[in-house]
Amino acid sequence: MLDVQHLIESGGLLLITAIIFAESGLLLGFFLPGDTLLFSAGFFAAQGKLPLGWLLTLVVAAALAGYYTGYHIGKKFGPKLFSKPNGILFRQEYLHRSEAFYKKHGGKTIFLSRFVPVVRTFAPVVAGMGKMDLRRFNMFNLLGAVVWGAGVTLLGHWLGSKIPNVDRYLLPVILAAMAISFGPTLYHLFKALLRKDKKVV
Repeated sequence: MLDVQHLIESGGLLLITAIIFAESGLLLGFFLPGDTLLFSAGFFAAQGKLPLGWLLTLVVAAALAGYYTGYHIGKKFGPKLFSKPNGILFRQEYLHRSEAFYKKHGGKTIFLSRFVPVVRTFAPVVAGMGKMDLRRFNMFNLLGAVVWGAGVTLLGHWLGSKIPNVDRYLLPVILAAMAISFGPTLYHLFKALLRKDKKVV
């Protein structure tokens, strides 16, 4: 699934749209390469292999629909998961905390989560579980879908249009995009593990 060049060449706009939708709100889509795929698709559009207008339209629509779906998944199934007050994994206390958090910080969380792999998949689900105001959710969902979906794609398109003989550099650019996407997440996980080890010692 990480061979984004093959994904784009074999599936085109339809597969790109499906992956962005799944990664943006379906819980099983957390492993999909959203950022890298958008950046690479923009790169391909700069070579004339994808229509930029349709690419941007479908990417933003898929990102919007994915978060909206994730929100309603969380809203419908969240209370059932947290129905027991003293469950081992799902406790009502956690649901109440998420409600309070999203009431106070929900807007910026929904927007910023777009730029963090894995978190992007679960943020709208938790927002639905936390009963975030739907109107507010929709506003930040739209903002995040446009800035992230169109922004990352246009960044790839801009870079692809600036590099001569761009085909030669596609693989290094894809690897760089993956490093930028997952670097911050891996960095924070590594720091958390170090803090945990220090506490154990």
